Amino acid sequence: MVRVAEEWLNVCGGCEVTILNIGEPLLDLLPSLQFVHMPLLMDHKYFGQVGEKTELEIPDAEVGIVSGGIRNEKERHVAEEMRKKCKTLIALGSCACYGGIPGLANQSPLPDLFEKVYRQSKTTEPAGDPSEGLPKLTDRVYALDEVVKVDVYIPGCPTAPELVTQTLTSLLEGKSFALPERSVCDDCPTKREKKAVTSVKRPLESPVPLTQKLEESRCFMELGYLCVGPVTKSGCGGSEKVPRCIKGYMTCRGCFGPIRKGVNPMVDMMSALSSIGLDMKLIPDRPATLQRYIGAQGRLKPLPQKR
Repeated sequence: MVRVAEEWLNVCGGCEVTILNIGEPLLDLLPSLQFVHMPLLMDHKYFGQVGEKTELEIPDAEVGIVSGGIRNEKERHVAEEMRKKCKTLIALGSCACYGGIPGLANQSPLPDLFEKVYRQSKTTEPAGDPSEGLPKLTDRVYALDEVVKVDVYIPGCPTAPELVTQTLTSLLEGKSFALPERSVCDDCPTKREKKAVTSVKRPLESPVPLTQKLEESRCFMELGYLCVGPVTKSGCGGSEKVPRCIKGYMTCRGCFGPIRKGVNPMVDMMSALSSIGLDMKLIPDRPATLQRYIGAQGRLKPLPQKR
């Protein structure tokens, strides 16, 4: 019986729903697994069931799963405790792997964020910064591996249930798990002509008619719809291979992150755009648009102040 502990940090909870959405294959796994900690689904308190303890306590486990990045000191503490108590630690989802959507906040200094949220927001009465009873915010959003060692990465926003199943099955069999270093374009069935229309269109509708087979459709980016597929790791389609957004007749937004560690998606995307004749300057807010899900790990930083 393999003990599993799961935690959610700076996250929406969609990755936890992904675990539940595994469906029938989860029933085959459950006899071999024992979930000892999972805040979303079970009543296991950090400081004892009635708050009688003074130290944060997470049970020992062979496998730890963490979703969400780190935005405050409490989340940092929980991440460190998970690493301490779990032999194998899995980063689940884009937020844990790369900072996710919350990582977009890394473009603004912390004081500016407080000013915007508590003084300048039209829906909020101006007030001072809250502090009593709240954990201190970190200076920026951190991906999990910036704080603790991560053994396995399962990206996605949210990730695919099939990948969670494959990962847990591999660990139960004593095997390693890693997604292949392939791009979304490698698994995309649309046809490429190596040239594009001259404008970038907003993806407010399907690039091609829904009645048209993808195999008979032209590359969405060549049709003028921005697609981050050339610089995004493939795998979201599971065994069917066709990337999920492409299968839904929409362009890739990049939630599976870079194809491999150490690459610069911004630079690589410039090359992909120029190869089909699209001007990079046509894309508004390029850093955030092309790195929407990967703002941690130093990719998104505060912009220089204009004089």
